[in-house]
Amino acid sequence: MKNRSLVSITDFTKEDYLKILDTAAEFEKQQPSDLLRGFVIATLFFEPSTRTRLSFESAVQRLGGKVIGFSDSNSSSVVKGETLRDTIRIVSNYCDLIVMRHPLEGSARFASEIARVPVINAGDGANQHPTQTLLDMYSIRKTQGKLENLNIFLVGDLKYGRTVHSLLMAMTAFKPTFWFVSPDELKMPNEYKIFLNSMGIEFYEQKDFAENIDLADIIYMTRVQKERFSDPMEYEKTKNALVLKKNMLATTRPGMKILHPLPRVNEISIDVDDSEKAYYFTQALNGVYIRQAIICSILGLI
Repeated sequence: MKNRSLVSITDFTKEDYLKILDTAAEFEKQQPSDLLRGFVIATLFFEPSTRTRLSFESAVQRLGGKVIGFSDSNSSSVVKGETLRDTIRIVSNYCDLIVMRHPLEGSARFASEIARVPVINAGDGANQHPTQTLLDMYSIRKTQGKLENLNIFLVGDLKYGRTVHSLLMAMTAFKPTFWFVSPDELKMPNEYKIFLNSMGIEFYEQKDFAENIDLADIIYMTRVQKERFSDPMEYEKTKNALVLKKNMLATTRPGMKILHPLPRVNEISIDVDDSEKAYYFTQALNGVYIRQAIICSILGLI
C-alpha cells in the first residue's frame, strides 16, 4: 500500500482491507504519539464536512503530524479562478499526502494522476467515499465479530449515496446478502446491481422498511441528500419517505446494529439514540482509528 493513492475502494484488495482493520484495532488500543512526527498532511475540502475532516485532522495530530489546508474553497485561490490541476500541483509541494473532498465525480482520480504525493479520496460527488467504507467495515466487524455472510439492509438514498456504493463494492468480498430499501426515485443504480449479479451476490429490493427487518444484522441508514437534487420538489417528495423509529426495532435480532455515515436529518428518530442497537456515534469515533491506519499504511510507516 506504500505510496498508493486511495481513490476508489477497489484500489485496495481484500487483504488490504483486513490489514487496515487490524491496524486500526491496534491504534484503538494504543496511540503512538510520534508516528507521524515530521509529516505534513494537506486536507483540501471543496465541500462541507464535519466528521470526515475533523476525524482526519484528529487522526494526524494524535500521531504527532501536522495538518495544512482549507475547509472552505472560498478561502483558497479557487475563488480567483485557479483550476483544480494547479491547486493540486501547488499543494503537492507542501505536504507528504493529500486528503481531498470535492463535489465532482472523478475529481479524486484526476488529482491522484497529477499529484506528486498520494491522494486519499474523502468523497467525490455521488461516486465514492472509501475511508468511510473502511470505518463502516471496522464497525461491522467490531459489532458482529465477523464480516462474512451477513444480512445488510441499505436504506434511504441509494441513488446518490456514495457511502452505500463504496460499502456494497467492498463487502462483496465477504459474501453478504443485501436488502435495498428506498423509494423508486432513489433506487440503487443498475450498474451496482449488474456488479452484484456478476459476483454472485444475492440482493433484494423493497419499499416497505418493516418488511424482513427481523433478518437484519446491520441496518445502514442514509439521509436523503438535498444538495444532490436539481429539483427541490423531488427532494420534498422523498426526504421523509423512510424513517427508522424505536418501535420498529422490537422484532430485530438482539445483536443487530444501526449504522449511519451522518449527518442525520429526519431518517432516524431521536428516540432510537438510547437503544443499545444504535451504533452510529461510536461508528464516527472509529473513523479516527481507521484513518490513522490508512495514512500510516500509505506512508509506509506500518
